[in-house]
Amino acid sequence: MNDTPGWASPGSAPSDGREPGASGPAEPADRPAQPADPPGAEPVDPGRKWSKEQPPPGQWSAPSGPGQAPPPPPPNAGWGTPPPGGPGGHGGGYGGYGPPGGYGGGWGGGWGGPPPAAKPGVIPLRPLGVGEILDGAVSTMRTYWRTVLGISLTVAVFTEIIVVLLQGLVLDDVGSEALNDPDATLSELGDAMADTTINSGVIFLISLIGTVLATALLTTVTSRAVLGRKVTIGEAWRDARPQVLRLFGLIVLLLLIVAGIVTAGMAPGLVVAATGAGGAGLALTILGFLASGVVAVWLMVRFSLASPALMLEKQGIKKAMSRSTKLVRGSWWRVFGIQLLATIIANVVASIIVIPFAFLAAALSGDGVGGFIEGTGSLGWTFLIVSGIGSVIGSMITFPITAGVAVLLYIDQRIRREALDLDLARAAGAQGPGGSRRQPGELMR
Repeated sequence: MNDTPGWASPGSAPSDGREPGASGPAEPADRPAQPADPPGAEPVDPGRKWSKEQPPPGQWSAPSGPGQAPPPPPPNAGWGTPPPGGPGGHGGGYGGYGPPGGYGGGWGGGWGGPPPAAKPGVIPLRPLGVGEILDGAVSTMRTYWRTVLGISLTVAVFTEIIVVLLQGLVLDDVGSEALNDPDATLSELGDAMADTTINSGVIFLISLIGTVLATALLTTVTSRAVLGRKVTIGEAWRDARPQVLRLFGLIVLLLLIVAGIVTAGMAPGLVVAATGAGGAGLALTILGFLASGVVAVWLMVRFSLASPALMLEKQGIKKAMSRSTKLVRGSWWRVFGIQLLATIIANVVASIIVIPFAFLAAALSGDGVGGFIEGTGSLGWTFLIVSGIGSVIGSMITFPITAGVAVLLYIDQRIRREALDLDLARAAGAQGPGGSRRQPGELMR
């Protein structure tokens, strides 16, 4: 077998009668005979046709084309050495395998890891960390501030006007005189406490309605912000309206469950105290309250994702509670910690605004700040209006944060358990002129 012209592989066997130690290329069999050297001429050494400076062993490669010689290799280029251009580079030459534009680094150059997750909206479409959930809620409020603050301001002003009117016209100082009177009888104190409880219940119910409306509307806004889609207040209301009554029923049911558990835990101590054993009854009541409080917190965390499940999956109350239980299972402490952190942050920020307004309202009222601190001041219109303005501003901050964290936590749990990020990524990639316009809520059903 003849060797290819101009090529000799290292260590190849001699061919066509060449000696093993001969240098130079093999002569092909069909090559015409060369004329003999003239008498007395110096024989031509075939090895002189090769350059004296040969590449080191193990780094020789074939020319890339006819008549072309490869460029000299860089020093020390070999296995595990980054190619020219820096780590992770290409070049299709020595020191790294693969054509330009291929995966980086060659052999030993290192793998850069998976590509970053798509982020069409306020969060990347992958399992989220605590900071990313909080940042997503704040980014939603910052990016879509017209819609988010418009919803929060409308709901907060609506509820606060009703509360101020009730406190100023109907609930003004009902029972406060008896509670502040040290000579009041037990019957008067009981009546005053009952009136105060009713008044607080009415105010709480009005505030609850406002919270439900804000949560329903902001859930729609946050879910669409995940895909980077804008939504107006009217669109959010049309999407959330069919589920508002169910959401209100869900929240009322959860409150009744908590009240029932706490009452059941305190009942034995109250019964013992009623029989005359005051000290034992009080200790048992406190113990029952603490134990029932732990159970109530555990249940509330298990059902904490029922609200976004009800709104986005268009489920009923029972099904939404079941979905929340399934999503929280195995992640109770994580869900509890994130929601507790979000609640603390929202309330601290709101308090920074509300407390100065409360002192300002007390200073502008007739009894001054001293009467406000001692609890002897009356709830005049000036106090109610100024403190109400502070409450509105505080609600504009707490509504978006708490609702946004709940929605993003729900989406994160579904990404971890049901690979929802794949559906969301496909929907985000199909948003072109001819692509799908399915909403996030439709993808989550």
